[in-house]
Amino acid sequence: MTATMKAAVYHGTRDIRIEQVALPEPRADEVLVAVRRSGICGTDATEWAAGPVMAPLHRRHPASGHLGPMIPGHEFVGEVVDGRGELPTGTSVAAGAGVWCGRCDRCALGRTNICRDYYTLGLNAPGGLAEYVVAPARTLRPIPAGLSFDAAAMAQPLAVGLHAARRAGVRDGESVVLIGAGAIGTFVLAGLSRLNHADVTVIDLPGAKLERAAKLGANRTLSAREDVVERVLENTRGRGADVVIEASGASGQFETALRMVTTGGRVLAVGLPKEKPTVDLFALTLREITVGSNVAHVCDEDLGPALEILSEGTLGPLLLHSVITLDDLVAQGLEPVASGQVDGKILVAPGCRTAEPRGS
Repeated sequence: MTATMKAAVYHGTRDIRIEQVALPEPRADEVLVAVRRSGICGTDATEWAAGPVMAPLHRRHPASGHLGPMIPGHEFVGEVVDGRGELPTGTSVAAGAGVWCGRCDRCALGRTNICRDYYTLGLNAPGGLAEYVVAPARTLRPIPAGLSFDAAAMAQPLAVGLHAARRAGVRDGESVVLIGAGAIGTFVLAGLSRLNHADVTVIDLPGAKLERAAKLGANRTLSAREDVVERVLENTRGRGADVVIEASGASGQFETALRMVTTGGRVLAVGLPKEKPTVDLFALTLREITVGSNVAHVCDEDLGPALEILSEGTLGPLLLHSVITLDDLVAQGLEPVASGQVDGKILVAPGCRTAEPRGS
């Protein structure tokens, strides 16, 4: 009899079903992980509400090889069930989820997040919204002693925030504006606080998000209901900010970032806008503004430090919204995230049991 597990399976727009599926079998470079927590992010909610965008439901993914209904979930942690090498059975691990080849020109430069054959567990191949998942050992890192699964489940998105902070190229003493204090903006702020000694201004709607930003080290916060460009210019004596990071994805905010950055400054796009921005290339060119972008993270560089930051105990409790069951994934997870009702991370506890022996 084939061993099975409980999993959320994505079949198409607003169609996720909780099913019994075959227990995955690890290949030579993979380990089997019993999932303890799997986070829901905006990408998951968008894929459910309006996809498929990244899930290879109708066309085989060129790197992962997956085609058809798929288990989502790319922010997962758990315990190694079928261990090997440096990850013996029983090791608690956090997943980076992104898989790179290690052979192409991008990997040779250390830019494994834009590997020519990159794919992400939970977006392009079966992921962690299930009782078990298989993952390449190189994408996993041991969870430090004393760090809870609830907190460790934020390591993957925090690694993305750390990567964005690195990509921004902030130097000590520079003025930085961060637009957006939601989950990803908060992770970027945590990265900035760890990597640099900069003067950081955070912009969002008044309320809990800005209060959280102040607790996490923002030098000042601004309400998005104000004339934020004018306020930034006032705070920088008319120069504009050295670096502006757009992490909200909200309509018009990339254009706002370009208006408040200093001549010769840098703008980093992190948030994914639903509408295409209108960019004044004439002004951008004459002011020699450098525009950059950010995707995913570099596992070897960012995932371990993310776990270290979470081990300090401040960030996790500030961002945790709730922990739900797999059966409540849609009603208490995807629906509220997709409709913008949630500030913080919703985690799913799949309710693992001990894996049945294969062939039983």
